[in-house]
Amino acid sequence: MTKIEQNSDVNDDDRKYRAPALEKGLDILELLARHGAPMTTSQMAVTLGRSVSELFRMVLALEFRGYIESSPDGRDGYILTNKLFTLGIAQGSARSLLETALPVMKEVARELGQSCHLVVPSGDQIVVVGRIESPMDLGFSVRVGYRRRLVDTNSGLMLYGYASEEAQARWLPQLRASAEPERIERFLQKSKAAVESGYVESPSDFVDGVTDLCVPVLGLHGATATLIVPFIAIRGQNITHAQVLERLKVATRKIAEALSNEGR
Repeated sequence: MTKIEQNSDVNDDDRKYRAPALEKGLDILELLARHGAPMTTSQMAVTLGRSVSELFRMVLALEFRGYIESSPDGRDGYILTNKLFTLGIAQGSARSLLETALPVMKEVARELGQSCHLVVPSGDQIVVVGRIESPMDLGFSVRVGYRRRLVDTNSGLMLYGYASEEAQARWLPQLRASAEPERIERFLQKSKAAVESGYVESPSDFVDGVTDLCVPVLGLHGATATLIVPFIAIRGQNITHAQVLERLKVATRKIAEALSNEGR
């Protein structure tokens, strides 16, 4: 039995109603979100422990409704579109966060000459929900909707580290299901260190020459989001990592205060 099957069956005995077709569709969406790479219908069937014929019509329906699409880079298989992301952003709290953060992020990008990203948690992953590109000719950024496992990201260190004990207790089983024990232990240790510092300054694990500078947007229940600048050194630009971090701290306080005032 796969991990996905195990997780989906945890509360089967307590469930009064079931919707098998809907659950097959949700299994496909969750699988593609976790996998992070195109998957064929056959690969989905093997991973989910189902037959290809069970999933065939569901895959076509999800493609027709715009939730998944054939990989645009020529690889075989399907990937998630941004439709679910767009639906989530339409929710009041997420929309308020974006509306509040984007003007502040524009100021940050203009002053620093670097791109700026807004990141929030989504299950056991992080997702980029806002992006302001560098006003310079050169810069580094990732697309809105970009996802990675929480345990593989610097934003994840902050989001988990600042969460309440109750939230961490709910989160941890999901993290343990997605990564090996050694990876989880390193993540927990680095998360504590990040909270003690109040920021993360770390070379990117994925792109050479990029340094992630990350500061949390704090609310009543921990870190609502993070602001992150993927810093690249540009000749003729004299700004330092320390200056970027100080500017991010000012920006995150401004966003947090605006959100707090809005909730009163």
